[in-house]
Amino acid sequence: MPTIRRLPEHLINRIAAGEVVERPASALKEIVENAIDADATRIAVSLAEGGLGRIEVTDDGCGMDPQEMALALERHATSKLPESLVGQEGAIERVATLGFRGEALPSIASVARLSLESRVRGAEQGWKRVVDHGSLTEEGPAALPPGTRVRVERLFANIPARRKFLRSPRAEYAACLDIMRRLAMARPDIGFSLEHDGRQIFRLQGEDRLESRVAQIVARELADNGVSISLEREAMQLRGIAGLPTYNRGVADHQYLFVNGRPVKDRLLAGAVRGAYADMLARDRHAVLALFLDLPAEDVDINVHPAKTEVRFRDAVAVRGFIVSGLRHALSTGDRRSTQAPAADAMSRWQVEPQSLAEKPAPALASLFSGRDWSPPANRVSEAGRAWKGYEQAVMADPQGRAEVAEEPASPEAEFPLGIARGQVAQTYIVAEASDGLVIVDQHAAHERLVLERLRAAGTGETLAASQALLSPEVVELDEPSCDRLEENAASFAGLGLMIERFGPDAMLVRAMPSVLKTADPQALLRDIADDLAQNGAPLLLGEKIEHVLATMACHGSVRAGRVLSVVEMNALLREMERTPRSGQCNHGRPTWIKLSMADVEKLFGRH
Repeated sequence: MPTIRRLPEHLINRIAAGEVVERPASALKEIVENAIDADATRIAVSLAEGGLGRIEVTDDGCGMDPQEMALALERHATSKLPESLVGQEGAIERVATLGFRGEALPSIASVARLSLESRVRGAEQGWKRVVDHGSLTEEGPAALPPGTRVRVERLFANIPARRKFLRSPRAEYAACLDIMRRLAMARPDIGFSLEHDGRQIFRLQGEDRLESRVAQIVARELADNGVSISLEREAMQLRGIAGLPTYNRGVADHQYLFVNGRPVKDRLLAGAVRGAYADMLARDRHAVLALFLDLPAEDVDINVHPAKTEVRFRDAVAVRGFIVSGLRHALSTGDRRSTQAPAADAMSRWQVEPQSLAEKPAPALASLFSGRDWSPPANRVSEAGRAWKGYEQAVMADPQGRAEVAEEPASPEAEFPLGIARGQVAQTYIVAEASDGLVIVDQHAAHERLVLERLRAAGTGETLAASQALLSPEVVELDEPSCDRLEENAASFAGLGLMIERFGPDAMLVRAMPSVLKTADPQALLRDIADDLAQNGAPLLLGEKIEHVLATMACHGSVRAGRVLSVVEMNALLREMERTPRSGQCNHGRPTWIKLSMADVEKLFGRH
């Protein structure tokens, strides 16, 4: 019979390290979070070989005396749980610091060489302790300013099985950089600096403006292509900056989410972001944003995993609804804009000189430089008009646009954000003159957005929620947990037109389908929704399917490219765009209009 015995201490530490320290970025995260909890105002990080060679973190926090340093390297020893909370029920849920489990330092020290130096303010000298893969090898005085310095070297050197599964220095550096960006965004009041292999990556001064810090880290153009968010609902608060739908990326690695100041990677929050941008982005594009959600500590569980990147909400549906409505509200105030930086290659084409003019100038133009009089060819003396037509064909390209004079020209004093229509180019683009520049509108993309918003507005009444009753209710067999989830959300599905009810322990009865999905297969739809509930914890899929149908209807029901519009129709389209939310981008995330400022126009002609 195998006997039960207690594991040795060093093996316990290595098992714990497997949960906390997966790679250099994990160790870096724990150390920097300790520096933040120590009330540091400046944190300097130095890496070698992406963290595989060395990780060094220096802060100006409160520091530790020798006795505290010895205790900090023992398992389950922490300063993050106040004495008044020790032993109380629910104490760990009320911890406000980033670290609190007391596992990080001993776990790192069990799988690497850890040098810990610290000095308390007012002390004559600091103290140093060195632990090499779980064994204390050095201890004594150290010279350093008040604060703490932690150095991690030879990570997993004595554990080849773990070391060989680490990625390349470049990949490990990318993970460390992502950690530093997230922590620096979470605390704009702290100064951060990062150095890699002797090269300065960034240096951020402590400041108070969250939007400025986010723009510095993510992308400087985000400040001009994003909207600020500041909303409160009961005890929840949402802050941050969200990029316009037209300012997007091909991957979702530029979405930074924080809960109570803690960087997290949560499926519920990511799903809420996807739902908020659902009808404004193509399926393969992703929003750029940084969201900071604050809510009472007792309403969120941050102790799900030792890495503390996963959280669990007490009321997940309310949190998701708050984020979706908050994002949509913020975008509705600023999304009539679109990314307005014209492409450099497109701008350069405006400045290309016509080659035909340089190589073979027309006779009428050449006479202006030679001083000689020019007369039409003899065979065209009686047809002067044709001579000028020949000049136009030699100098100018074939006309690609069409313009007409409005019967009642709009007053030039009228102020419209999108200007007054002056013509149509290639039967696709509307050219309008605004007070501060030239506006070009993609008529199909713009009208597609207007049609979708009208369909959605009608849906808030009864069109979207209309149901198509099935001739005979359909039974869908599922496992019992899936049926439980569907039954819990039956009321929300009814608001979207899907009528379901429980039909035994492991089956659901579908009585009606949403009118816009009346041709869908009830069996496949309900199974997909059940899988969606299991994965995201909220019914996202049904709403997305309905939105997709509405977007398709809007696309096919809108003004097509190639249709000739009158000036009255053009102006009507512009005025409707000014009144409609989210009119700055089409349903696929592309801009519906761009503006060329008068300064840019003057640059094209060399006036500035």
